[in-house]
Amino acid sequence: MEFEILPFEMKDYDEVYQLWQSCEGIGLSEADSPERIQSYLARNPGCSFVARKNGQIVGAVLGGSDGRRGYLHHLAVHPSVRRLGIGSRLTQMALQALGRQGIDRVHIFVYADNRVGIAFWERMGWRLRSNLVLMSIDLPQTF
Repeated sequence: MEFEILPFEMKDYDEVYQLWQSCEGIGLSEADSPERIQSYLARNPGCSFVARKNGQIVGAVLGGSDGRRGYLHHLAVHPSVRRLGIGSRLTQMALQALGRQGIDRVHIFVYADNRVGIAFWERMGWRLRSNLVLMSIDLPQTF
């Protein structure tokens, strides 16, 4: 099976969003609106990718950094083409792009009950950090 990995561009947004919606373990919010994704891609050029097979997007990943640590978000591969190396290749491309920026550690966020996702990341060599706890706060719309 042949697929190609390309930079994520805004023209891909609608198709990628549909992919995210079709995959379990992807939590979508207002942060995934076209405007916010466009801003994310502009702040992190060359770090996010899509996978195409026969012209259709079958995988995607968002990669970026805060200048100190890297982050991967929303890695998704369509269920019909899983276990063919697409997720691994998307991850590799994003990590290489972050590495070229001087990033030496990358984090991901995985839902605790996403056993399939956790197993994928462990097979890829990632480790669970039980010494960290994720905490969040929602900011008011007007500040």
